[in-house]
Amino acid sequence: MDALTETQIRASFVNCSKGEAKRLNLPSDLGDRDWDGLDFLGWVDPKAPQQSYLVVPTEEHGLVGIQLRRNTSTAGPRRARMCSLCLTTHSGQGVSLMVAARAGRSGRNGNSVGLDICSALECSLYARGRLKAPTVSAAHETLSTDERVARLRRNVLAFVDRALRS
Repeated sequence: MDALTETQIRASFVNCSKGEAKRLNLPSDLGDRDWDGLDFLGWVDPKAPQQSYLVVPTEEHGLVGIQLRRNTSTAGPRRARMCSLCLTTHSGQGVSLMVAARAGRSGRNGNSVGLDICSALECSLYARGRLKAPTVSAAHETLSTDERVARLRRNVLAFVDRALRS
C-alpha cells in the first residue's frame, strides 16, 4: 500500500458526511507506518473507541474509506471469535462486531453491513506473521504468507463492495 496523506484519507470516506470526515481523529503515527506491509489503513479513534476506520485502495473505486461503529460492550461470554477478514481467532475482546452504514441513500436510510473484525484492525500484521496469532485454536494455518495476504485482500475488498452497494 502506498503512503497516504491526511487529505487523501479524509477525501476517501464514502459513508459519512464531509464534515464528519473532516472532524475524525486520524492516527498520530501516519509518518511511521510500514506502508509496504499494509493492505489497508485501519485504526480505532483514540477519543471515541466505539468508532473505527478502514481505508482501502481499490482498482475499481480508487481509495475508499469506511467509517465503522464497533460494539465496545464487555458484557456476555468471552468465547473465542474469528476475524472475518484475516481469519485470526482471538479470545475475549480481540474481535469486535464492526458495522458500517452503506454508502449513499441506502446508508442514510439506516441500512448497514457488519463483520467480526480484529479489534485493533491489525489484520495485515497477522496475515504476514508479524503479529503472533493468539493461541486459541489448535488448528494450524497451512497457507503461505502470500496466500494469507491475498485472502485478506479479497475479504477486505468484498466488505468494501458490500458497503458501497445501495
